[in-house]
Amino acid sequence: MHEPIRPAATPAGSPNPPGEFPGGQALFRLAPSVSHLNHGSFGAVPLPVQEAQEALRTEAHADPDTFFIGVSDRLAEARGRIAAHLGADPGHISFVSNATEGANLALDAIPFADGDEILVTDHGYGTVVAAAARRAPVATVALGSRLPDEDAVRETVLAALTPRTKVAVLDHVSSPTARIIASPRLLADLRERGVTTVVDGAHAPGMLADPLAGGADFYFGNLHKWGYAPSGTAFLAVAPQHRRRIRALVPSWEDEHGFPRSVENRATVDYTGWLAAPEGLDLLHRLDAAKVRAHNSALAAHGAALLAGIPGITPLPHDDALAMRALRLPPGVAETRDEATVLRERIAAEQGIRVLIWPWPGGGGIRVCGQIYNRPAEYERLAAVLPSYLRRA
Repeated sequence: MHEPIRPAATPAGSPNPPGEFPGGQALFRLAPSVSHLNHGSFGAVPLPVQEAQEALRTEAHADPDTFFIGVSDRLAEARGRIAAHLGADPGHISFVSNATEGANLALDAIPFADGDEILVTDHGYGTVVAAAARRAPVATVALGSRLPDEDAVRETVLAALTPRTKVAVLDHVSSPTARIIASPRLLADLRERGVTTVVDGAHAPGMLADPLAGGADFYFGNLHKWGYAPSGTAFLAVAPQHRRRIRALVPSWEDEHGFPRSVENRATVDYTGWLAAPEGLDLLHRLDAAKVRAHNSALAAHGAALLAGIPGITPLPHDDALAMRALRLPPGVAETRDEATVLRERIAAEQGIRVLIWPWPGGGGIRVCGQIYNRPAEYERLAAVLPSYLRRA
């Protein structure tokens, strides 16, 4: 059994920890023996959303014919509720299973010619970058980990454009390094230069108030992380001029209707996660989304300040609006994917603490997240035990 979570000494200079979010822990069914400081990887589903999905499953099992015959219309209604939260046209978005699926649908809809290139960054998510590389040659922009702000990111991306750049595939919020890359200003600059923009918004919906504000040509984002939706729930948003070229990865009986219905129809799969997804954003609204975001960001900042007090750990530039913070580990620690995995799993197995450890040459990184079920003492305990793992790495 893991040790109970106890407060640890707070390093000098760290901010006053935020209080617990009222009722936050009671909304989730997380194991009390695990400090889940990694909401950004798989999320966690609140109990009201779990209950809504279970009710839908019961309904589907009770009368399968009625459920599946009517599912396309019900998905359209659920999609409308999601669109209202996102400030989108319901006809311009569709449900998909995850961000990688959204990336493949988007890239398939772009006509490439010989000589075209796709611009990506060294912060990009592995499977999304791999999807890009299947369509055209990829040019990788090295953003590194210490560019100071969004302006520096923007200037570095724009400087990497060439006459061959057809598409830019950019993270809205990068996964391991928790940086805003696809800012509205950068997207506008790329649009002016005739570059098609494909934005990986895996971490933005729910964490940022207006994720679609930049007006990307294609935007895909997960709802099962910061949007409190069931696992396997994401969306793809497509600008009107591209909709007619969207084709489902597998043909369905809804193909004649085109996007979005053609993309959403999957025969007899489990649609209950998509149908329950609006309950997650509704819950976020009832909790006061601005209050939740401020609380989560403050928790992540508290955790980052504690870790920054450990010798050899360096905080990375961040955006105050984000509920994720990333820091670099000392040289020689977690420099490869295998090393990062071993360190992550050792901390989880021995301490019951879940964080993301990511590989990077010259010293990997650690990312902590804040969510309404977390408590300051969890981050304090991580800061207390982490030095011993760094010495062993």
